[in-house]
Amino acid sequence: YPTVYYGREVNGVKLTFQNGRAVEISAEKGEDFLLSQVDLDAGGRVLGEFAIGTNMGIQQFTGETLFDEKIGGTIHMALGESIAESHGVNKSQIHWDMVHGMRGGGEIYVDGELFYRDGEFVIEG
Repeated sequence: YPTVYYGREVNGVKLTFQNGRAVEISAEKGEDFLLSQVDLDAGGRVLGEFAIGTNMGIQQFTGETLFDEKIGGTIHMALGESIAESHGVNKSQIHWDMVHGMRGGGEIYVDGELFYRDGEFVIEG
């Protein structure tokens, strides 16, 4: 999905993380703006939030991050400031939420084991 920050749309974002920090960042549209924001301070490239959307009742992207980050079959993450209420410790001038659809493909591994595939939790047992 596209991401909007301060009214500027950025699309086709690709991030590579090492030790919780985005070390490679690119975008098909708005890359210069994206880089200018994440490089505002030392915490801007740090993964400040990560969650999995579970509301299957939301069927289409709205462009409103607070709704879209809850869409079932998506993940969302934020670069920058961690939310204090969730015991986050990263400080930054930015908190940029981004949503990614996983229904068409994608996997999450936790401690080397498949946890989430194609927008659904993998439960074995």
